[in-house]
Amino acid sequence: MAGQAPLAAGIVDARRNPKETCESRTALGALPLPPRTTVLRRIGILAVAALATACLTGAPPATAEEGPEQIPNGTFDTTTDPWWHTANLNFELSDGRLCSDVPAGTTNPWDAIVGVNDIPLVKDETYAFSFFATADPGKVARAYVQLPTDPYTQYVSAAPELSVSGNTYSYTFTSPVDLPNAQVVFQLGGSATAWRFCVDNVSLKGGAPPEVYTPDTGPRVRVNQVAYLPKGPKNATLVTDATEALPWQLKDSAGTVVAHGTTTPRGDDASSGHNVHSIDFGAYKKAGTGYTLTADGETSRPFDIKPDAYAALKLDALKFYYTQRSGIAIDDALRPGYGRPAGHVGVAPNQGDTNVPCQPGVCDYSLDVSGGWYDAGDHGKYVVNGGISVAQLMSEFERTKNAATAKPIGSLNIPESGDAVPDVLDEARWEQEFLLKMQRSDGMVHHKIHDENWTGLPLLPHQDAQKRQLHPVSTAATLNLAATAAQAARIFAPYDAAFAAENLAAAKKAWTAAKANPNVLASPSDGTGGGTYDDANVSDEFYWAAAELYITTGDKEYKDFVLASPHHTADLWGKGGSFDWGNVAALGRLDLATVPNDLPGRDAVRQSIVDGAERYLGIVEAHPYGLPYDPGDYVWGSNSAILNNTVVLGAAYDITGTVKYRDAALEAVDYLLGRNALNQSYVTGYGEVASKNEHSRWYAHQLDTSLPNPPHGTLAGGANSGIQDPVAQAKLKGCKPQFCYIDDINSYATNEEAINWNSALSWVSAFVADQGDGTVKAPGACKVTYTTHGSWTTGFTTQITLKNTGTKAIDGWSLKWSFLGGQKVATSWSAKFTQDAATVTAANEAWNKTINPDQSVTFGFNGQAAPGANPTPDLFTLNGAACA
Repeated sequence: MAGQAPLAAGIVDARRNPKETCESRTALGALPLPPRTTVLRRIGILAVAALATACLTGAPPATAEEGPEQIPNGTFDTTTDPWWHTANLNFELSDGRLCSDVPAGTTNPWDAIVGVNDIPLVKDETYAFSFFATADPGKVARAYVQLPTDPYTQYVSAAPELSVSGNTYSYTFTSPVDLPNAQVVFQLGGSATAWRFCVDNVSLKGGAPPEVYTPDTGPRVRVNQVAYLPKGPKNATLVTDATEALPWQLKDSAGTVVAHGTTTPRGDDASSGHNVHSIDFGAYKKAGTGYTLTADGETSRPFDIKPDAYAALKLDALKFYYTQRSGIAIDDALRPGYGRPAGHVGVAPNQGDTNVPCQPGVCDYSLDVSGGWYDAGDHGKYVVNGGISVAQLMSEFERTKNAATAKPIGSLNIPESGDAVPDVLDEARWEQEFLLKMQRSDGMVHHKIHDENWTGLPLLPHQDAQKRQLHPVSTAATLNLAATAAQAARIFAPYDAAFAAENLAAAKKAWTAAKANPNVLASPSDGTGGGTYDDANVSDEFYWAAAELYITTGDKEYKDFVLASPHHTADLWGKGGSFDWGNVAALGRLDLATVPNDLPGRDAVRQSIVDGAERYLGIVEAHPYGLPYDPGDYVWGSNSAILNNTVVLGAAYDITGTVKYRDAALEAVDYLLGRNALNQSYVTGYGEVASKNEHSRWYAHQLDTSLPNPPHGTLAGGANSGIQDPVAQAKLKGCKPQFCYIDDINSYATNEEAINWNSALSWVSAFVADQGDGTVKAPGACKVTYTTHGSWTTGFTTQITLKNTGTKAIDGWSLKWSFLGGQKVATSWSAKFTQDAATVTAANEAWNKTINPDQSVTFGFNGQAAPGANPTPDLFTLNGAACA
């Protein structure tokens, strides 16, 4: 969640397609009749009655009675009054049009404006806004109906592409406010070259038919539009009026039927308002491309069955973060089409983050808080959202050390690629270094840093001229740093001992500061220029921080806190989300379960993850769209909630190897990639129909065609029953939960991109990619006994016994495991040792190459200690297969 942004307009007129309008009422709710004055109520009744007649008879609705013209002098027959312009423009009348020459070299759209003031708006009245305009040469302009003062809330936000010959542009909107002095403006700046703008017939009239938005849901057979794993589950959903089972056919790219069966009726689905059937075609396992599924006379969008279906998404979901970076120029050679100058580095007109003061009255110092990731669609940087995001990236890497199916993550093609550090950690470090900068000398951490006031769209980071401000410290932010810095301390230890030590010191300092200041809460009213990210209960942050500090250090203080916390045994697995930026106890629970440590009662912690997975498995099995999420109403960022519940399923599979949890995780991904009521993928660049207009100030192609859409692998927030932005409120009123989404850049409540949403996508896409073709690998016929016989300040001695528990002799062996942090093998015996960062491989000597059934070999090493805990590893693999 980031800041609120202005609304867009561009509405489907009900008169253009009465059939679609009538059908839409099931999903989007009945047409509203808001209260009005006597005259306006009559206009509204006429509009609704006309549409109702059309629904009953099939005839086009009659045009509603128009209200009076609200624009003074929109025809410019003899004068330009009362229109105004910025000082760099001029007015002239030409052929009955208002024209102005726009100078070259303006930076922002609002650097050149033509406007008219004092336009009255009536709350809940629906207006038709239209104008004729030309541009020579052709340009994109911006047309707004808006509040005339800060924050300039926009009730219409349009970006028409103007041509030399000209066109008429029409928009419909419903005013959310009573306002006597609205403003109509045309923003014309932002062009390197000069051009001429002309406008005529500007009109704003009430009495327009209520807006009716009908999403194009395509064929009624809903599938994962990307791919299914050959040996994984394969499910689809059919929307149909039928109550009895129906035949289905799976066809290959040539149209040949390769599998068939019958659907399973599931009845009415509350989340979509549809009667649906399920289709299970998992028995078909042949890889190929361009498959389609046909049922009830409908053919699905195409999809693949591929073993490497998610290899690209695994990387793209992480590559998202490079173009979110603040304080560095984005290299177009690394991300073609996304190159841009560095943002917020103190170069005019940018205020920069290298010397940022606090809000007035908060502090008397400034900090260098440059770097980090922009949080979402705005230019703010928030510690509590950065915390969960960087933690999930580090956990994705840590999983490669501790999960049997995990595979290396690979190159992200970032500036640091090619160094000795995995790219995922290089990217995580960019954010973690920013979080460290937000800590002040007493250990407390500033909650956020962003612009003094809200900015409009589009606005590239280097063009942001707003003053930047540090906001007050908070206990939540301080504990976020304690948690992520403790995690970073162990993860970075094999690569950069000094950075690891810096993080451990910062984590301990933050913990101490938070204990001394346990109730310093972010203000829910501190929302000007950026999101509030307020959190009234930080007990979960204390638990998460204590868990990470205990895993890293093994210290009694943190162990005792973890064991005493009510979050340690609480039920964290709700039908909605299991965790998010404001509810982080599950982050601690997951790491205690999956990262090696010596916590008393750890088996119960691991079982609690399995219990959570059982609950989500039950939801998946009961849900006709197969997702582990069923809260009734969908929340802001529901796609992230779905993915975080999927993380629990994936972790349970890593712990137990039980395939049903893996398959439920795979099925959950289907929803995000097209098996949903809207029949679209929520991940840019993936699927035949996918989100592409996520709310962002710089991935703003919808508003400025010279700017890109979000990069491939960007997750949209998803359906949100709250519909808190004006676009969603105008178009989605009365929506069923799955239909509470619109792919519009101005729908920040349903369509924002955010670092914490992509971190969940990144973890899950890596998990899915790591499953290969879906083959479940049998565990190795081996058992490992790992015993540390002694330890001292600088070292330790460990002996390992490897037993053959199978029925065949092992002829040559290689045993692999990973240390928790920066431990190193110094000297060894009875095996050949190699080490890569934290990962150790012990291979046989010539004389102990063969291990017969029920026999063992013993070998060992002296290790070099690292600061912190040194637990027994959870995972040992023999010749690539996990041992008991």
